[in-house]
Amino acid sequence: MATATVVHAVGSKVWVKDDAESWVKAEVQKIEKDALIVALEESGELRKVKSEEAPLQNVDSRGVEDMTRLSYLHEPGVLWNIKSRYQFDDIYTYTGSILIAVNPFAPLPHLYGPHMMDQYRGVDLGDLSPHVYAIADAAYRQMRKELKGQSILVSGESGAGKTETSKLIMKYLAYMGGYMQAANRRISSGNGGGRSVEEQVLESNPLLEAFGNAKTVRNNNSSRFGKYVEINFHKEGGISGAAIRTYLLERSRVVSVNNPERSYHIFYQLCDGASPQERARWFLKPAQEFHYLNQSTCFDIPGDSNAEEYKRTVTAMAKVGIPPQQREAVFATVAAVLHLGNISFVEEREADSSKVAPGPAYEHLQAAAALLGVDKDGLEHALTTRSRMMREGVIVSPLNVRSALDNRDSLAKIIYAKMFDWLVAAINAAIGEDRNCAASVGVLDIYGFESFDFNDLEQFCINLANEKLQQHFNQHVFKQEQAEYEREQIDWSYIQFVDNQDVLDLIEGKLGVLDLLDEQCRFPTSTNKDLAEKLYNTPSVRGSARFNKPKLSQTAFTIQHYAGPVTYQTDNFLDKNKDFVVAEHQQLLEKSDRQFVRQLFPAPEPAADAADGSAKGSAPHTAIKLNSVGSQSVKQLGELMGQLHTMEPQYVRWALGDGSAKSSAPRTAFKFNSVGSQFKKQLGELMGQLHTMEPHYVRCVKPNGLNQPGLFESSNVLHQLRCGGEKACACLLVV
Repeated sequence: MATATVVHAVGSKVWVKDDAESWVKAEVQKIEKDALIVALEESGELRKVKSEEAPLQNVDSRGVEDMTRLSYLHEPGVLWNIKSRYQFDDIYTYTGSILIAVNPFAPLPHLYGPHMMDQYRGVDLGDLSPHVYAIADAAYRQMRKELKGQSILVSGESGAGKTETSKLIMKYLAYMGGYMQAANRRISSGNGGGRSVEEQVLESNPLLEAFGNAKTVRNNNSSRFGKYVEINFHKEGGISGAAIRTYLLERSRVVSVNNPERSYHIFYQLCDGASPQERARWFLKPAQEFHYLNQSTCFDIPGDSNAEEYKRTVTAMAKVGIPPQQREAVFATVAAVLHLGNISFVEEREADSSKVAPGPAYEHLQAAAALLGVDKDGLEHALTTRSRMMREGVIVSPLNVRSALDNRDSLAKIIYAKMFDWLVAAINAAIGEDRNCAASVGVLDIYGFESFDFNDLEQFCINLANEKLQQHFNQHVFKQEQAEYEREQIDWSYIQFVDNQDVLDLIEGKLGVLDLLDEQCRFPTSTNKDLAEKLYNTPSVRGSARFNKPKLSQTAFTIQHYAGPVTYQTDNFLDKNKDFVVAEHQQLLEKSDRQFVRQLFPAPEPAADAADGSAKGSAPHTAIKLNSVGSQSVKQLGELMGQLHTMEPQYVRWALGDGSAKSSAPRTAFKFNSVGSQFKKQLGELMGQLHTMEPHYVRCVKPNGLNQPGLFESSNVLHQLRCGGEKACACLLVV
């Protein structure tokens, strides 16, 4: 875009910067040699500003549908255009082919439904007013025309409306799939008693929302996991299958909730919506009586009924294709998690030992054991003891009250996480992925950028995902376009945008934050202080311009993200990065009387399988029989540990005796995985998939922090636009 000189005159309408509103309207009163004297439009206050800091206003008071058509394209012009349209409920605006969607925080039924889908079907982008249906239609028609995969990336901060936008896109794609099926007199080949694939795909949304969404301070229906849905189409244009992939469920929310947030919706739905017979079978009480829920005073969401939402969830499970006996097993497991939270402990006679407290706590132990299909004494033993492998054999050590509570929470989190993974797998099995489809359209709804007073490993991973998506946006919209302009020698001025490759190098590069985190997790006695010191003193981290050590903390660190700085507290990083099932929990649950629980915790493969190299995975694995390490020299042990640190560990521990794998002694087997490295791998696979598809972008914007309709906080919105690069993108596209 060629550089233009702005010419001011007395009476020119301009914008000037303002601390409260970011930009305010003004009129030029006098022109001096190096400055302008302007009068603010609302107050009449006179200000002296530099001419280059007073961009001219656009004359269209209602705004334009595509910001590349603005006469004066600059930051205040983009901001005012979006605000002007929002005031008239025009929540959608184009920046070329990119859609900006402002959350109205109010229902706008006239904008959606079959009548609107009919209007946008087959219409070129830009011929009608901006709409999310237009983006979905463009992706669908391009997919059919080129038989090439398309992706629709929905991004924005928490509460910007990503989940609802993604559902609207999926509804439109299902509508088009069903429309083409009817036009060709073809019936969807969905599984499960005549249910159409279109219906199954749509019903997966409320189902996963019930188990994976929660009320937060920013959003009443916040996705606490990432979701990528790939919808398959056959050559006639109908839906032939689908596959859902999920990322990084927030496990900590199962056991810990900040006020006034909520845990996952399903807990409240179950407590309020279960029938009397179900309540008796699952030993349910009101939500206020469960510890995992009553840490917050919020049990209801205004405008929603937990009981009605429970019915909706049950209906969705049926329509997706989950049979009644499996639905029963899922809800029984959810109830078991709630009962686990009400198990408390008291000190035993021996020092640093504990037992389940008598009274209500013991009743909840009995309920949890019954719902999990295990012996109550066995469950108490698994919660209050820990086995350790010593040279003399397996040593069973008691846990103190604090450790027993942590052990209880660990069990609750792993049960819920495995149940959620099972649910996703069940949905995929019911719908069926068509690997021989003509082409696909993928819809990505992943967590928005997060920054709170206390930022943990979840926020770190969430923000890494957003960095990866921002890089994808940069590469597609900025880097490729500018390279094309250079090749064609088009006259343009370089567009400034935030290139975040250095942030990604800091986080996931060699000896970056994730590498150092995994390294510290290999040492059993490592603490969060050790991790922090490692970060502070490693040149590849410390030397990054994006990394800072807060002055008033010895364990936190700050990263300058594309969306702004975020300070992370390392208190829980090590514990949350270790992803394994406690041996005692595995031994207990793999022998459950309930088939569903045994499916969640299948018995591990025998040690021989691991030793002969049959363990699956792309990384090298090793199986160690720890029964004679003490006889090795210190040098040999050091060499061994050096080798093991380059491999993915798989521990198989046996009690001493005859050294046989057939020993009847207790087995304490588990495979350690790193949450951070797993998530990094998942993101890499996701980005690899997205790079093979033609992208379409929807940038969701949150107009205010109060979640109120009609309120537009300019500074808040401007920050989101700067982070998303909308203004720079518009400048690039008008060249």
